[in-house]
Amino acid sequence: MVDIHKTATVDGRAELGEGVVVGPYAFISGPAVIGAGTVIGPYVLIEGAVSIGQRCRVFSHAVLGTIPQDMKFEGEESDLKIGDGTTVREFVTVNRGTKASGTTRVGNDCLLMAYAHVAHDCVLGDNVGLANGATLAGHVEIGDYAFIGGLSAIHQFTRVGKHAYIGGMSRVSQDIIPYALTASEPTRVVGINVVGLQRRGFTAETRAALKKAYQIIYREDLNKGQAVEKLKAELAGVAEVRDIIDFLETSDRGILK
Repeated sequence: MVDIHKTATVDGRAELGEGVVVGPYAFISGPAVIGAGTVIGPYVLIEGAVSIGQRCRVFSHAVLGTIPQDMKFEGEESDLKIGDGTTVREFVTVNRGTKASGTTRVGNDCLLMAYAHVAHDCVLGDNVGLANGATLAGHVEIGDYAFIGGLSAIHQFTRVGKHAYIGGMSRVSQDIIPYALTASEPTRVVGINVVGLQRRGFTAETRAALKKAYQIIYREDLNKGQAVEKLKAELAGVAEVRDIIDFLETSDRGILK
């Protein structure tokens, strides 16, 4: 059974799964698809081709699927896809994609805290966290389990690797390698995300290998190509280090120092 408050407005093209709740004064416009058990809070705006998975929670005044804030946008068809179990808190804004990729994606079990913004064509993996006021420009990619601290700004086309932790009030304009920890002003990589890795069950041996990889990349005065070759020679047997190698080899913007 679907529970739609009498003051809510739901487009006839929308598809609402079993147990969906739509709160007071929510407005769903366009061919949205909302999965079973998802709760849409009061005053939420969902506009356009938006797909929201099962068991999500969207809190009051969030705005999902509006057109991109991109001067190149020409009204082309595009969409927004949000996975299962994701929480979108108050006043979060997530724009749909442009013709560049067609889609903005937010994965499963993500947490977008109040006032966070996800721009067009971004791709967020699973279990990603954006703290209050975190802002992603267009075409940003965030890996699984990465966390972006409050009031941080991520430059367009930047990638943040899996399990990385970005400290609050950071300005990030180059790629952040997987498993990294950033801090300081200006923002820089200061080590690996030890606390996060411990909480997620990474072994002491794996954490030690990642620390050694960090030393090779950031402390041995090597260029990126030299660092990659040394990582391959000494640590390629560790799957997590291979993640870093792959990331380095596909980085277009260069990595944050």
